[in-house]
Parts: sequence; structure tokens; C-alpha cells
Amino acid sequence: MVDQNIPSASPDPLLLIVPGLNNSGPQHWQTIWEEQRSNAHRVELGMWDNPHRNTWVNKLNLAIRDAGRPVVLVAHSLGCHAVAWWAQLEQPAPGHNVVGALLVAPPEVDFFPRDERLEGFAPTPSLELPFPSILVASRNDPYIGMRAARRLARAWGSQFADAGEVGHINADSAIGDWAFGQFLLEQLLTRARHPEPVAAEKPVAVRFGLPAQGGIAGADLNVSP
Repeated sequence: MVDQNIPSASPDPLLLIVPGLNNSGPQHWQTIWEEQRSNAHRVELGMWDNPHRNTWVNKLNLAIRDAGRPVVLVAHSLGCHAVAWWAQLEQPAPGHNVVGALLVAPPEVDFFPRDERLEGFAPTPSLELPFPSILVASRNDPYIGMRAARRLARAWGSQFADAGEVGHINADSAIGDWAFGQFLLEQLLTRARHPEPVAAEKPVAVRFGLPAQGGIAGADLNVSP
């Protein structure tokens, strides 16, 4: 049965908001997006303070199944690992309704994670995600280094976006509705609306002239078609 609280009257894919540890509070960009966008819905994973991997994966799977339309996953922190574990355990076939994922600030869970509660999501799945994805990392995220984040993007087959110095890209980052993140989301939505293959090009690095964040003027996105 489709969740009656999930918005459905929209030509765009449903945005399933997948928070991380401790959920996302009122000043978090995920919450702001949910409030601003009629096609956004938060997945109630539960056990926010002491997450259980398989419980989160099962609840995410139910939300995806009940969406009844194409879905773009918008995950933050440990929610990114929930998405990866969902892909590994469910192994969605081509044509599945998940058409993209924005994976923001996934933490290190394998080697000396900053919070012991993250250990339950180790080992990190090392599969290429079967849908387009963008992994976004901050240069001064205390939960993962940039080198490790880039390795994770390669493992998951994700495009990599450098968000500058904005900490864990959460409410403490004071980024409001996070314009750069919305730009990246639009790339995924555009691809979902127009899934036709494009001509292969060499990867390029683009700097977007967004307002300074954490002392960084704009942010880089490594784009691989």
C-alpha cells in the first residue's frame, strides 16, 4: 500500500530524504528541502540515536517500493551507507524506479570511525551503484578525509563533487538551503527527466561561482558522463 503521506501529484521524481545518525533537525538543509519541495518525503528510518543497518535498509526498501513513481534518493552521512547497503542487498534490476542518488558527506565506517555507532554499517559495500549518483564531500569534514571520500566515489561509481570547507555539510555548517547541493540535485533530476545517453566526453572539472562557503569561493564538480 502506498504511504498516503508521500506526495504524488508531480511530474518530477519523488525525492526520498534519507538522513543519517540522529536524524536531521530544523536547520539542516535536508529539512529545509523537505519543507520547500512538494515532491520531497523523509524516510522514517527510526532508531536515529542507535541505528541498526538491516532495519534502516528494510525501511528504505519499503519507502522506495511504496513510492509508485521514479525516485531520487537524497542521503546525508550514514544515510549514504544505508543507500549503498540497500543497493547491495536488493540488487535492483535495470529499469528500477530509483533513478538517481545524491550522497552527501558519507562518513568513514571501516577504519577508526569517529563515532562507534557507525561501525554497524561496516564493511562499506564496494559495488558500483546501478543508478546515477553524485557523492559530495567537504574538505574539512571530521568524519572522513577527502582522499577516502574520493576512493568511495570511485568504488560506488559516483561522480565526485568538492563542496569546499563546510564541515560535515549539516546544520552546523550554516549553509541554509545549500545552493550548491540544489545545483547538484538538479543535475540528477535533469538526467532522470531525459535519460537518453549522451555522447562520451572526457571528464572535466568545473568551478561554480557560488557564494563563499567555509572560505572557499564556489566548489568543484568532477563530471564524468
